[in-house]
Amino acid sequence: MANERTAGVLGLAGSLLPVLSGLVASAMLVVDYTRPAPVFCAEGGGCDALRHTAIAMPLGIPLPLLGLVGFLAIGAASLLAGHRARVAQLGLSVVAGLVGLSLLIVQLRLGKFCLYCGVADVSGILSVAVGAARLRFAAAAPAPRFGAYAGAALLGAALLVPLFTGFRIDTVPQVIHDEVARSPHGVVTIVDFVDFECPFCRMTHAELEPLLEAHRGQVRLLRRQVPLRSHPHAMDAARAACCGMKQGYGDAMANALFSTPVEDLTPEGCEKVAARVGLSIDLYRTCVTDPATDALIEADKAEFQAAGGYALPTLWFGEVQLVGAQSRERLEQALASAMARAGS
Repeated sequence: MANERTAGVLGLAGSLLPVLSGLVASAMLVVDYTRPAPVFCAEGGGCDALRHTAIAMPLGIPLPLLGLVGFLAIGAASLLAGHRARVAQLGLSVVAGLVGLSLLIVQLRLGKFCLYCGVADVSGILSVAVGAARLRFAAAAPAPRFGAYAGAALLGAALLVPLFTGFRIDTVPQVIHDEVARSPHGVVTIVDFVDFECPFCRMTHAELEPLLEAHRGQVRLLRRQVPLRSHPHAMDAARAACCGMKQGYGDAMANALFSTPVEDLTPEGCEKVAARVGLSIDLYRTCVTDPATDALIEADKAEFQAAGGYALPTLWFGEVQLVGAQSRERLEQALASAMARAGS
């Protein structure tokens, strides 16, 4: 009798193991798919790449939510006694295994790997083997009732702990919260941390500017200067941008600096850009040598650090962060999402 009870407990534990790991991973992904900024996954990584594929939202439902429901169903079937429960567990597991295998193939084809997606996918595949083994052997060693209660508690913890933790964590830095709060209702705040010599900043600006032009009056753009020491002309361009903003030509000056060849972003070259844009050159010359201009740039760099910045470009569309070079499609998605939240 004792041996049978031990075998039943071990069988239940083996049956639940892939379900629990898949449930935890799915719950973490649900958090990241539904929050404005990711909590568990890195922005721009494999999770982010999969999140923006066509399969991420079947029928408008986040794919991890379907996985979460599926693993819960498999877990519930594993806790029930009887032949029908074991058949149901295997049937649900086969579906989970096929979906998991398909999604692993998608990751291979994309060339990007999501850790939590991978855990969920492999858990689905393993659940097939576990379900088949239970269908064959569990009748000889049924799990004791206390094991079912303990298993139900573990399923609840695997579901609720990641969800509770993920939705409580505030991923938006206070400096970004403050900027968003200053915008009128219905207006999207975009904070753009840039370096005019950075090639990825230039690429992203070329994709972003048409969107800004198409939504004038609906967007409040705050451009913050983060000139990198590795870029010899970045500081001169940042000073020029600040002085253009001081004279009311901030956007025009930024556009001109981004379109100017990098090798021409010298002090003389930036002054020519300022003259072409229409700035008062006397005021411009005073501004670029004013210590207050460098202090403003240092304040921008401090805000970048306070916002947890680590790479350029970094953009915040309301409470959504984008890091690195961005495509037009990705920027459109972020802007549409931010506009929906701003208008709600």
